[in-house]
Amino acid sequence: MERVAVLTLVEGVGIEGDAHARPRSSRQVLLMAEENCDAFGLAPGEVRENLTIRGIDLQALPAGTRLEIGGAVLEITKDCEPCAFIDSLRPGLKNQMVRRRGMLARVVRSGEVRVGDEIAICDRGELPRGS
Repeated sequence: MERVAVLTLVEGVGIEGDAHARPRSSRQVLLMAEENCDAFGLAPGEVRENLTIRGIDLQALPAGTRLEIGGAVLEITKDCEPCAFIDSLRPGLKNQMVRRRGMLARVVRSGEVRVGDEIAICDRGELPRGS
């Protein structure tokens, strides 16, 4: 994982240049709340999330919720279950992070996302301004 100032998100695929980008996948982007990083003593990016955000309770967002970030729009697909990698960071962390690992999303509108971009939460299925 490499920290970057700008990500280009590609509709229906994921993050441009990401080896894991897959058309029609429900796992195109992983978002994690910085508050959860803080709670577990983790640095942003340490658990391989793609976007670390602050101020939104991601785990409370139902599938179908859309987030406008910069020029892109993401749609929440599901909770990301902690994998064995998490225990490699600290034994027992995987079980502690259940329902706090982050949320997976798919890209429904291409665009650039920059560090510090505001996030707008939209109703299920809504494509916000500029759509």
